[in-house]
Amino acid sequence: MAVINGQIFAELQATAGAEFVAELVQAFLEDAPALLRELCRAAEAGDAQAQRRAAHTLKSNANTFGATALADLARDLEQGANPGAEARAAQLQALEAAYAAATSALTELSHA
Repeated sequence: MAVINGQIFAELQATAGAEFVAELVQAFLEDAPALLRELCRAAEAGDAQAQRRAAHTLKSNANTFGATALADLARDLEQGANPGAEARAAQLQALEAAYAAATSALTELSHA
């Protein structure tokens, strides 16, 4: 599975323009680390409302760029499945890996 759905990203560029999409990607790259930290903090603390809010925002942003794996993982956390500590740690680890892959791919695509 591709980290970024190329069709979604291409459609976004065709609709909004490559320069504007590059600006959106840059804003995402600047804002997402704090959002990811908040999501992880909320999940670990059992703060369901903050977890849903952060996960929803991350999911929406990821979907905008076609980062479907990241969006799917964020959606799972948004839906509030509150597994045991071990499963939650695995979810967060998978989310962080998908986030790292997505940011790397978005950086490349926005500079292409």
